[in-house]
Amino acid sequence: MKLTKGRDLKILDFDCECRPIAWYGGDFVTKQPTAIAWSVVGSGDVTVRAIGESYDARNVLDEEAAMLYDFCRAYDDADVVTGHYIRGFDLPLLNGALIRLGMPGLGSKLAQDTKTDLVKAGGLSKSQENLGAMFELQHPKVSMNTSKWMAANLLLPEGIELTKERVVGDVVQHMELRERMVTEGLLAPPKTWSAGGGRVEEYTP
Repeated sequence: MKLTKGRDLKILDFDCECRPIAWYGGDFVTKQPTAIAWSVVGSGDVTVRAIGESYDARNVLDEEAAMLYDFCRAYDDADVVTGHYIRGFDLPLLNGALIRLGMPGLGSKLAQDTKTDLVKAGGLSKSQENLGAMFELQHPKVSMNTSKWMAANLLLPEGIELTKERVVGDVVQHMELRERMVTEGLLAPPKTWSAGGGRVEEYTP
């Protein structure tokens, strides 16, 4: 995929995990990102950052800010971001965390979402795990049960490692999923995502 003749797009594949932090009505809770993993497609490298690794609750907000800062540098450097349901979950979540911490929000960016940009298809699950199984992908999704999520959300040492393993696994599997969907013509072109809303412009290669 090229943005202009002769230059390949830098595509950033990413995923994040979060934990509940406060009730604000009914069963609704505010959320805090706990880990983010990202990779420039084709680089062969995956970067992961997580909160809680100092094992001191007094440092959590500083760790969160540092994690977001590192991700935003990669985000700003990319031509396109991609992931599974990033328009509905990951991008708004991270932008909300940036606002809460008094940091600059995410800028507009071309985004390709393997859930919302999937061609119209009924009668099948659009979760990344189920799409991965349907396509018989080489890389499985790292599963987490209730006990593992509890350890992760309490920021216990073993829980932090599980969260990092899961978020990295999601990026690795998603890169394979996206490549398969693009090859088979099942994915719409990237569209501009903006935290400010407004008109969505389709990207034309």
